Amino acid sequence: MRQSAMRISAFDHVSLAVIDLDRSIAFYRDVLGLHPIQRSPFRRTGAWMAAGGLELHLTVNPEGNFRRSSRIDTADIHFAARVPDFAAAMRHLAAKGYSEDAPDGDPQRLVTRFNGPTGYPQAYLMDPDRHLIEINGAGAPGPRP
Repeated sequence: MRQSAMRISAFDHVSLAVIDLDRSIAFYRDVLGLHPIQRSPFRRTGAWMAAGGLELHLTVNPEGNFRRSSRIDTADIHFAARVPDFAAAMRHLAAKGYSEDAPDGDPQRLVTRFNGPTGYPQAYLMDPDRHLIEINGAGAPGPRP
């Protein structure tokens, strides 16, 4: 195997275009449990948030993102977060109004795979700007919460 001159040691952050910064901060804080961190003084309005060793950079863009559909497609571009207790995470999302029973296109629709090909449970939801987020269970697949 050929060695590359570039050696990436870790991914640093995910950057997302958002339309309403306060709405997005509330979602990532209240639904996903991220906390705000210091942001560099860029010209564009935005906010940085973090969980574990990964940062999420939110930048206001009145045009929003490229996704026009609110339908969850698990093969679409997304980022994933790992949780230590998948059942607890699902209970938390349910308490926030997310449901597998919500119709396709509903902003609180949740798609879950409890025994998929990955070997661990997964859930998919969208943020208020239709960015797709995958939530992974840390351990082996388990029973439905």
